[in-house]
Amino acid sequence: MKVVVAGGSGALGRRLCSALVSDGHDLVVLTRRPRPLSAGQGPRQVEWDGRTVGPWSAELKGSAVVNLAGELVDRRPTRAGIELLTASRVEPTRALVAASASVTVPVPVFVQASTLAIYGDAGEELLDESSAAADHPPQMAGVATAWEAALEGARTDRLVVLRTGIVLDKDTPALDRLVGITRWGLGGRVGSGTQWVSWLHIDDWIAIVRESLVPTGVPLEGVVHATSPNPVRNRDLMAALRKALRRPTAPPTPAPLVRLGAVLLRTDPALALTGRRAVPARLQSAGFSFAHPHLDEALRQLLQDP
Repeated sequence: MKVVVAGGSGALGRRLCSALVSDGHDLVVLTRRPRPLSAGQGPRQVEWDGRTVGPWSAELKGSAVVNLAGELVDRRPTRAGIELLTASRVEPTRALVAASASVTVPVPVFVQASTLAIYGDAGEELLDESSAAADHPPQMAGVATAWEAALEGARTDRLVVLRTGIVLDKDTPALDRLVGITRWGLGGRVGSGTQWVSWLHIDDWIAIVRESLVPTGVPLEGVVHATSPNPVRNRDLMAALRKALRRPTAPPTPAPLVRLGAVLLRTDPALALTGRRAVPARLQSAGFSFAHPHLDEALRQLLQDP
């Protein structure tokens, strides 16, 4: 299968592209800055600006599309920051949607990244794909709602919107930040510690994208939660990290200190203080098998295995 990937230079994108090449797919990566590559050293790169339809749109003919484009959420929730998060997701999505209308036949499958942050701070509510999106905070629910709305008009036989939890992988910002604070002795609960964390091992995320592209059973379609079937509370996440890193019990980090630290680290305290208890109902009903459904084993595999 030919697959066009937008956002292939990010942490998840690089891992996915490597997996798809290994699967034997004909891969094309849309990029603003093509990098010189030796023959056979990576997928074919095609330049685009991430905003307008150009010659690159011809690549969509007969191709599946995976859209991962978007800036990292690990930034201050200022007006400028929220505008950047929104534009970096909405503009590439609209460009891909417009390009899909320019080819002679519909794109066979369009896999669109999204986020469970669309539910905001959901407290104790158990969320599945039928749950309603929230209307705040703007840097979470606002950005995600605009991102998904940009898909309107996509010309595709099958659209899959992956609302993804925190993907755990080595050498990525999410896990690196958690590992760092745990090793610094700050691996206690954050805030109340009761906030829910929906997470997913990188192997399972890649497997979900593969299943979206090439179904082994009933094809996935519409909104799909890409998250482990076992969300955990923050206090249990931090305890599992301490166990995996062989660190002793650590004192909690009160919410005011989290907010102060977020200013110094130029990040968003809501990333740590809010939570969502989401489950992958559609994947489970389709019989999808998770390789790493439990947090302790997932962290052990990532942080201890060679």
